Amino acid sequence: MKIKLSILLFLLVSMFNLNAKTIANIPEASGIAYVEKSNTLFVANDEGSIYELSKKGKILRKKHLGKYDLEGITYNSQNDTLLLAVEGKESILVLDRKSLELEKTVKIKRKFDGISILKKSKKTGIEAIAIDTNGDIYVSNQSKITYKKKLKENASVILRINSLNKKKAKIKEVFNHGYIDIAGLTFHDGYLYMTSDKKNLLIKYDIQNNKTVKKIKLPKSAQEGICFDNNGYVYIADDKGKVLRYKKDKLGI
Repeated sequence: MKIKLSILLFLLVSMFNLNAKTIANIPEASGIAYVEKSNTLFVANDEGSIYELSKKGKILRKKHLGKYDLEGITYNSQNDTLLLAVEGKESILVLDRKSLELEKTVKIKRKFDGISILKKSKKTGIEAIAIDTNGDIYVSNQSKITYKKKLKENASVILRINSLNKKKAKIKEVFNHGYIDIAGLTFHDGYLYMTSDKKNLLIKYDIQNNKTVKKIKLPKSAQEGICFDNNGYVYIADDKGKVLRYKKDKLGI
């Protein structure tokens, strides 16, 4: 019993020492991205709005895009655009970063090799989006269904899609990470970082070799978005209405 209490105390102290700081209050914050060009953060929420913040949390701009369930945001430095994941419609909005004007909407095809990965459901759908240095786009399908050898319908997976040049994007590749409810994605230093909302996990993932590098337990919250800046900080969008900031070294990254 004493050992169990000691372990519990250690975990509680460890999580307390993470020193998460709330820098802003954004209702139903569901995605976050850092843009080095402007040195600002962009936050999307479930109510169809996008916010631009200073790194200290000051709201610089806000725009309501429409009746969208926005669940993720990433920045494409190649053409200075913001990409936003829309759950339910399984589509991606492409916005001009400076004006926040909508350039186009691209739907994602729901099937891969004849299997319905993105099913029409109110409880599942794309929940996060990220782009790597090559310009490849990845989205997460939020689901509680995992698989071992054979791909199942509506599985909890990461999807790599092709370009956004056409009205519909194809799923080009599926990555089985083995976790449920991946709600946040971002690339940093060559690795894919994922947050599992239900499990309160931050996962460092080697996408090239399709394997977990490290798992970090986070304090209980609703982690629905993640990004890194260039000064050693990690930002998490909390669906309960907060934007949290951590130090990378405190998280062991």
